[in-house]
Amino acid sequence: MFLSLGNNKESVSFKEALFKGLASDKSLYYPVEVRKLGNDFWKNFKKMDTFSLAYNVLKGYINNEIPKENLFDIIRKTLDFKFPTVLVDKNIYSLELFHGPTMAFKDVGAKFMSACMDYFIKNQNLNQKITVIVATSGDTGGAVANGFLDVEGVDVVILYPKGKVSKIQELQLTTLGNNISALEVDGYFDKCQEMVKKTFVDKDLNEKLLTSANSINVARWIPQILYYFIAYRNLKKNNPNLVVSVPSGNFGNLCAGMLAKKMGLPINHFIASTNENDTVPKFMKTGEYKKQKTISTLTNAMDVGDPSNFIRILNLYNDDFKKLKKELTAYKFSDKETILGIKRLYEKSKYVLDPHGATAYLGLKKYLLNNPKEIGVFLETAHPVKFLDTVENALNMKINIPKNILKLKKKNKSKIGIKDYEQLKNFLLSR
Repeated sequence: MFLSLGNNKESVSFKEALFKGLASDKSLYYPVEVRKLGNDFWKNFKKMDTFSLAYNVLKGYINNEIPKENLFDIIRKTLDFKFPTVLVDKNIYSLELFHGPTMAFKDVGAKFMSACMDYFIKNQNLNQKITVIVATSGDTGGAVANGFLDVEGVDVVILYPKGKVSKIQELQLTTLGNNISALEVDGYFDKCQEMVKKTFVDKDLNEKLLTSANSINVARWIPQILYYFIAYRNLKKNNPNLVVSVPSGNFGNLCAGMLAKKMGLPINHFIASTNENDTVPKFMKTGEYKKQKTISTLTNAMDVGDPSNFIRILNLYNDDFKKLKKELTAYKFSDKETILGIKRLYEKSKYVLDPHGATAYLGLKKYLLNNPKEIGVFLETAHPVKFLDTVENALNMKINIPKNILKLKKKNKSKIGIKDYEQLKNFLLSR
């Protein structure tokens, strides 16, 4: 079961949370109970394959709404690529989350969500057309588009900020066609996100069955827990108490890691590594949350001035700032520092970072200066090719482009420009 963070009286099933996206009061859903994994899980932890591990971690949030056999099938389809952990520096490992179809960490959540929705549509005779609406700063839209492509009974509408995504990210958003529509918004990601949220409380859209595929949706957010269990299993022989650095924009990924810890995963400390959009680093210094105007940076996926998922983090810690501060450190890094991080790690180990992974690497490096005995993992959330110009300019070298990306370059882009919510509303009503 899931509760509205704005109204604890509203509780819904996993299926309801999946299809509604947001609570009726526009609040996020959150698990009624975070269950600690039992002794049997940890006794068998080393023996479990990745699919069994994932099933045991996720089943408590599905509450038998999807039968075991079907949930296993969904998990197999979701985790059909590798998640390697690579040593790149002294006591520093990169957890590579970019080996999926769109080469970004969002693939897991998008594939899981689409497979769950497909299960309910096919097995519970849902006759009404569903519209999945999603705001993206780059990677989410591509992953959702790929995950929901040609899913029967589902249309996908993607909002992305004009001129604020990379060239390859835009190709992933705009070239699939079929049941995927891309809307180019005149503004920043925060504007896109606010427009998405507004659709759910618009009475004129009540007849439309809308849901969100952003990390505000529990089915997109919760599967990210698995990254942290995989990292821990990969590195348990080195140090059971890990320090994890997460490139943070909307804070869904970091929040998933913190949820994993609440379930019993022994992560010692978290680092939120941000760009100049430093709402959370400022909060961690002052204890006062102030959303700010979004700043455009090279790490565009983190260009978020008011991260939606931070309220979930505060809820995890019962709004206890002192308790949160013991387990979370937050740093910000400029574009210049990020580029320098890409250069220096390549010079040291020949490892090529994307800008977001570089930010996480820098955060981990900074933390370990005062904690040299810790073993650290940073999340490398996207393949460097997704930010080709930035990486090639930083390293003064050409990056090999994967075949699936080369295929995209041959396709025509299809997009619709919009400036405000009314244009979005009219688009949805016309469908």
